[in-house]
Amino acid sequence: MDSAEGRPGAALGGQGAAVIAKDFGVRGPRGWAFRQVRIDAPPGTVVAIEGPSGSGRTCLLLALTGRMRPSEGRAEVGGLALPRAMAAVRRIAALGHVPGVSELDPALTVEEHLRERALLRRRFGQSPRALLRPRALLHPRAERAERAAESRDRIAGALAAAGLDTAALPKGVRTRADDLERLEALRLHVALALIGRPRLLAMDDVDLKLSDSDRAEVWRLLRSVAERGTTVLAVCSQAPGDTETVVLLKEAVHKEAVLLDKGHEEGHTEADANKPDAEHDSRKETADALAETRGA
Repeated sequence: MDSAEGRPGAALGGQGAAVIAKDFGVRGPRGWAFRQVRIDAPPGTVVAIEGPSGSGRTCLLLALTGRMRPSEGRAEVGGLALPRAMAAVRRIAALGHVPGVSELDPALTVEEHLRERALLRRRFGQSPRALLRPRALLHPRAERAERAAESRDRIAGALAAAGLDTAALPKGVRTRADDLERLEALRLHVALALIGRPRLLAMDDVDLKLSDSDRAEVWRLLRSVAERGTTVLAVCSQAPGDTETVVLLKEAVHKEAVLLDKGHEEGHTEADANKPDAEHDSRKETADALAETRGA
């Protein structure tokens, strides 16, 4: 697809990324994390990945953001095909809260997290094409002032979009990450991801350890991000009834598929597949898959 939406140069900002998948699957060291997933979500929508813990939902999130290589089927994110364009997908897809992959540093303050992310975006967030463009000749002091102003604008815009009022925090921007309430921490995760102005935002465990009112507030936040144009992938145990697109992952189906597949592998018999030590452990398999993808 040779459109403005599909080019890696459009990675920072602009229109949200459409997410399309057909018979999509990832196989880990202990079997299938998930398989036969189908998605057809237009840009600027919320896609809920719903299922119990261990159903492969985090692996699906990472696969659709270019952090985990798929094993079967096909998928496109913003017109970029997976797995061929995994690096390009990573440039347009930002991770918010993903345990074990993208987490807050408990020792850093809110201000330090924001400054660090802005610095990393300026250093590594540009596309290769943008890095090759000739830069305007500015006095070093003027150039530093311009970069600082751009970072402030990005941080302010991201905080506003995430609904995080730093003045209301216990110690303002000097509040440490481990002193944030769960809802405040999620808002900070969203703000950090939006500093890069991605076309796709991915969030894991959006409804974990939240009250009903806070859970509703998180979904309102994610919808507001989508309304601004950014497509949202949100892993949850149960999606609200008015969610645009819901991908259902069921642990029971997942385990059965893995055992049937093991029984047909070379060197495995049906009896072997039914032995206790050969049973599929979804949580262990997810942990192994996460370890494999951290390098990405």
